[in-house]
Amino acid sequence: MIALFGKTLHPQNVIFVQEIIDYLTKLGLPFAIEKNYGELIKDRVNFACETFSNFDEVRSKTEILISLGGDGTILEALTFIKNTQTPILGINFGRLGFLANVGKEQIHQAIDIVARGKYLIDKRSLLELNSNKPLFGNMNFALNEMTIQRKDQSSMITVKTFLNGELLNAYWADGLIISTPTGSTGYSLSCGGPILYPTSGNFVITPVAPHNLNVRPIVVSDDVILSFEVSGRGNSFLCTLDSRFETIDSSYQIAIKKAPFTANLVRLTDMNFISSLKNKLNWGIDQRN
Repeated sequence: MIALFGKTLHPQNVIFVQEIIDYLTKLGLPFAIEKNYGELIKDRVNFACETFSNFDEVRSKTEILISLGGDGTILEALTFIKNTQTPILGINFGRLGFLANVGKEQIHQAIDIVARGKYLIDKRSLLELNSNKPLFGNMNFALNEMTIQRKDQSSMITVKTFLNGELLNAYWADGLIISTPTGSTGYSLSCGGPILYPTSGNFVITPVAPHNLNVRPIVVSDDVILSFEVSGRGNSFLCTLDSRFETIDSSYQIAIKKAPFTANLVRLTDMNFISSLKNKLNWGIDQRN
């Protein structure tokens, strides 16, 4: 069975959601729609299938989950399926789309490939957060990044960062990003971090607007444990995992390590990370080179 998951439905995308449902029905592929998304689209899209509110209801019979939206929707889908490692196919209704890399014009092609089982799986590493106080409950993982940032104050914060217990640096900055290879094309990249190949087996530590100009992003192996102590003039800070956030104070001690499970992203046979870089970042377009 195929599970359909989404968060929003803009008017211009109604036709594409209907196209997906109609084509799944035409091919006789069983599918179900996440309940909240079903409620959102029911007045604009025609469908006759079961809905589910908890992934455990359909986990045993779900072969693949199709995410309808952008990269943010895939991140939400991961919190929905948690550590089940169910393959996710992202159909891009958003903008850039590094994760949701199937375009609207490829809907039939993608569904045909899923129906034949001819797709590839990219296993993407995640990071796992642990703390001396409850933080993020059972969704203490991220595909893109973890950040510690200032909150409600104009002054910078200090984030002491330890690598396997040894002090690496005390970052005096607006914040600090710990990125996976997948997240290296996101927030970290906008703050001057490097792009990592998805299977490189690394984390990137990227400061956000550091005070000292000799402080630069650093790439470390993902088999280390990174731990953090944060302080500042205020005593309220933001800790984020992808698009989720919680407020912390200086009494929190946070540690990051590689999660024991992966995010399994479906890739069509004619796509890879290099082609995504060229398509999304326009690499190789400049004919002067």
